Formats: sequence, C-alpha cells, structure tokens
Amino acid sequence: MPSAVSLRYARALVDVVTSPGGFTAGDPRTLTAQLEEFEQLLEQNTELKILFTTPAIPVAKKMAVLAEIAPKMGIAQVAHNFLAVVLEHERFSLLGEIVEAFELLLNERLGVVVAQVSSARALGEAEKQDLETALRKRTGKQVQMSFSLDPSLIGGVSAQVGSTIYDGSVRGQLERLRAALAGQATVSQS
Repeated sequence: MPSAVSLRYARALVDVVTSPGGFTAGDPRTLTAQLEEFEQLLEQNTELKILFTTPAIPVAKKMAVLAEIAPKMGIAQVAHNFLAVVLEHERFSLLGEIVEAFELLLNERLGVVVAQVSSARALGEAEKQDLETALRKRTGKQVQMSFSLDPSLIGGVSAQVGSTIYDGSVRGQLERLRAALAGQATVSQS
C-alpha cells in the first residue's frame, strides 16, 4: 500500500494528465509504462540509484543527469517534469510507490479495473474477448487484463478484480462440490 506522501504525488500527476489539455500525447496510461521503465533503470543501475537518492548530491547535478537521460528514454515531457518535481523534493526513494499509486489512481479516474486472469491453458483471442466482455458487464468498467497459466486449475478460468475472485475453474467447482458434500454429510450425521 502506497504511503500518504506517495499518494499525494500520484494524485497530483493524475490531476495534471486527466485535466483538459493535460496530456496531449494520447493515452495517459503510457506514462505509467514510462515511469516504470525509469524505475527499472534505477533498479538495474546502482550508480544512478545512488545518485538520485543520496541527499548529499546537489539537486542541480541530479537534474542535469535527469535532463540527459529522459529524452534518450523517450519519456514524455509531463513525465520528465514530474520526475524533476519528485527529484527536487528529494522523494526519489519513493518512486516505486508513487508509480504504483499513480497507476491505481489513474485507472480509478479513467474507470478501468485490472483483472488478473489465470487459466489452465493459454486462451485464444476469442476467449479473451469473451472474458473481457463478461468482466466489463460484471464490473461496469473497462477491463485491463493480465494473463498467467496455472495448471493446478485443471480447466477453466479464474479472474481476480480487486478483492473479488470470479472462479470458473474446474478446481474451484470441485472445491465447492466437496464443501457442499461435506456440509450434507455433517447434516445427515446429526
């Protein structure tokens, strides 16, 4: 769970990119990918991470490095400006939390839910479309799905949207059947 500080920075960026004329380069969700890419760069490059997170290094030097790196990575100007603000306020150690909070708040603002879909086998495009349609009807929102394979499901699909799990797997059906039979067995023994 992101901290209150991270949420404040993320909310400010969401307000900017969702305001009229705030982000003119297409879908504001592309900023999430750009910020995540920058965060991954920091995780992979220890020297850069130390540079950006060490308070003893002057902010001007950090800004110069950011100004050199951001265009090479193809980071949008609004994301570059945001990173500069985070850097100026010496909150780069919270960048991962801020990006996570940004994605959550942006999806919420845009009416998008994230669904983690597990299936026993790879789903075809038609099955993915049917599942997206069903989840959109269930949630009343746009659905962004990520897929993973889980052979333990035996067959079918399980989808988690927030804290709600929609279980259409064979394993889930067997567990519900087992619970129902166990409940009948205790009732008939009484």
